[in-house]
Amino acid sequence: MSSELSPTNGFEQLRRIETSKVFQGAVIAIIILSALTIGAKTYDMPPLVEQVLSVLDSAITLFFLIEILFRFSVCADKKRFLLDGWNLFDTLVVIGSLIPLDNSEAVLLGRLLRVFRVLRLVSVVPELRFLINSLLKAIPRMGYIALLMFIIFYIYAAMGSMFFANVDENLWGDVAIAMLTLFRVATFEDWTDVMYATMEQYPLSWIYYLTFIFLTAFVFLNMMIGAILEVMSEEQNAKQAQQAHDERDEITRQLRAVQQQLQELTREVAENSRGR
Repeated sequence: MSSELSPTNGFEQLRRIETSKVFQGAVIAIIILSALTIGAKTYDMPPLVEQVLSVLDSAITLFFLIEILFRFSVCADKKRFLLDGWNLFDTLVVIGSLIPLDNSEAVLLGRLLRVFRVLRLVSVVPELRFLINSLLKAIPRMGYIALLMFIIFYIYAAMGSMFFANVDENLWGDVAIAMLTLFRVATFEDWTDVMYATMEQYPLSWIYYLTFIFLTAFVFLNMMIGAILEVMSEEQNAKQAQQAHDERDEITRQLRAVQQQLQELTREVAENSRGR
């Protein structure tokens, strides 16, 4: 009986290793080391240091390859491993890192994918993965806010082009240029210089700028933040509900196991009593 359970016990032990903090910490440390290696290659280094960095890059690539194969081997449902977006991203980055950098045709792609290895830190740390998932799910709601913001930008740009084109053609010459100017105003990049220039001919033009800033910098920005926080709250509630459901399933499974053991024990006691 022990021989039948040994493969399962070994698989569970590998699963515990894969989810352990030590293993996750080692992966995070290697990702940080990979980021430092990529940054170091942007500087002029002595030939010996460049060789060391090249060897270190190969070792990091080999580590990531072994790590992704290990994660695939301990995955309970291997058919769904690549259906997970983060697993697919990690696999593509690791496979892309295998491109040799001495290949002149693929050197740019190889370097680019090596830079993307830093993003694997997001897939490894659950908190960062939660933030990215929430941000992605908030994009549809943010899209409507961005559309409304574009409409406001366009209306104000058209008004600015009509009224202020004679003040500065380079800033208000047409709608497209005016929208770029308004983006500068919305980001508070020397926007007072733009306002004071128009106020010389239109003293009440400050109303135009203050209303625009109020709408874009306060109203729409807070709407964006609110949409993201709402999605994060929904995701957190769903996560807690899933954890509670999993805990109930685990407790139910344990109770059924105990009940089955009690039934077997009762059956054995009944058989022993009849044998006597």
